Amino acid sequence: MGARMTDSGPVLLKVRRGKIAIVTLNRPAKRNALSDELWQSLRHTFDTMESDVRAVVITGAGGHFCAGLDLSEHVGREAFASVATSRFGHATLDAIRLGSCPVIAAMQGAVIGGGLELAAATHIRVADDTAFYQMPEGRRGIFIGGGGSVNVARIIGAGRLVEMMLTGRIYNADAGERLGLSHYLADKGKALDRAIELAELVAGNAHIPNYLIIQALPRIADMASSDGLWTESIAQALSLTSDEAREGMKAFLERRKIDFGQ
Repeated sequence: MGARMTDSGPVLLKVRRGKIAIVTLNRPAKRNALSDELWQSLRHTFDTMESDVRAVVITGAGGHFCAGLDLSEHVGREAFASVATSRFGHATLDAIRLGSCPVIAAMQGAVIGGGLELAAATHIRVADDTAFYQMPEGRRGIFIGGGGSVNVARIIGAGRLVEMMLTGRIYNADAGERLGLSHYLADKGKALDRAIELAELVAGNAHIPNYLIIQALPRIADMASSDGLWTESIAQALSLTSDEAREGMKAFLERRKIDFGQ
């Protein structure tokens, strides 16, 4: 099925492509910096994602993924309002990280500050060779507020995050892949194509295991090992006893292919 527009706005675009939704941060003149309006659009988009969407690709318009918070909106903001903004960001990224389906990031150019926090909330990350990563908050007199102290630290470790924030060091695409900030590298301008390929692959999985993977594994990571193993057993039982699993096992035993996304 060809692409079709399903929703649009001044700061966020959403296009349906079969069972895949492509969500684009649409502030290229600001390197897709996260304004309050963009945060709100992201939250609404992921909270209201159609039930038949099986994978989402998120990318940025123009030459950059996301250059972080739009700091012009934060100058003079009071403490309580800043806390509320941060907590809204946390809830938005939880709607992505713990949402209804896997999310793949297609990254190019700047993946900075809040942009890296956004990317860290996705499940698969593709970067082209122009991508670069930075957490410059410490050099700007501020602290991160979009979940990076948890989500980015889970990926690269607290020690590396401390170093990035203290120094403002920039990591290029190759270094980012080694750190785990991306899972795949692509040639310049090809990150979105590769992300769509992966989204189509993921969308072909059975729906219940996909959901369990993105819901259970992050929670198991926060549990004691005995609790995690119990949760794993429950998740396995839910998947193994589903109609999709029965059909998938039957297809395997009969040596035929199956695409659950159809």
